Amino acid sequence: MDTRHLQAFKAVYENGSMSAAAAVLKKSQPAISNLVARLEDEIGLSLFKRTGGRVTPTPEAAAFYLEIGRALDSLEHVVAVARDLRGLASATLLIASPPGLATYVLPPVIAGLLADHPGTTARFITRSSSTVRDLGSMGAFDVGFAELPIDRPVSAVEMFETRCVCVMPADHPLARHPVLTPRLLDKVPFVALFREHITHLELANAFFAAGAHWNVTAEAEFFGTACVLALEGAGVTMVDPPTGRHFERIGMVVRPFAPAIPYRFAMFRPSGRPPSMIAAEFITRFRAGVAGDLVVPPGG
Repeated sequence: MDTRHLQAFKAVYENGSMSAAAAVLKKSQPAISNLVARLEDEIGLSLFKRTGGRVTPTPEAAAFYLEIGRALDSLEHVVAVARDLRGLASATLLIASPPGLATYVLPPVIAGLLADHPGTTARFITRSSSTVRDLGSMGAFDVGFAELPIDRPVSAVEMFETRCVCVMPADHPLARHPVLTPRLLDKVPFVALFREHITHLELANAFFAAGAHWNVTAEAEFFGTACVLALEGAGVTMVDPPTGRHFERIGMVVRPFAPAIPYRFAMFRPSGRPPSMIAAEFITRFRAGVAGDLVVPPGG
């Protein structure tokens, strides 16, 4: 299967039209249409419904898109490994993590690494923790970060734990309290993470133990989305400290929560191969520059 066909399909799916995909890939619109049509012929599936100049993904396209993303991520890693073999000066570091870490924690570490090694390239794969864990079993990156549990065959797992904080607009009535509790948040509109997220269960237990009503008015998949909802007045939310610090800088208020709600994540490498030189240096810098400053070790 030609990777050009896969890239064309991915670009059309993500951008909504053949012409937009053509602009992204710097090809002509007929060339993109031809690549997608060849892919459909090869796999025997119709991936888009064509109505006039518009294309609509079929249900099969949605499932195919997830697999294509994983395949292209793996291909990028193969290219990165080949570059690493030429030495640190032209190395590529491929990192996979959830959006919160990729947005609020890892960029300073990466920026320092790139400044000290001109010619090095960093690439982010930003996915949910479950997808990062899946990609780890495929060896699709150098260093990965994901929420616990890590139940895939990986190597060199390092676990970290931090305590979540509450975030709210500066004019929220509860902003005057130094610490928030389930009693103070009784019946207060609250933006929670999805029910599958570990913080959701921990918060539900805390409110139940306190005999308080947890008034969940919205749920989000990621911490950053929850904070934006809180900023727009949807309610108080709870996030990891790095995300909280980011939104504190734009005027929101961050407060501790009691009882403590832990947020646990791991840094790990795919099993089966030693880290590249650039990956090893990144891991060292993460430990020194982020883990010791922002994160409380488990049991600490």
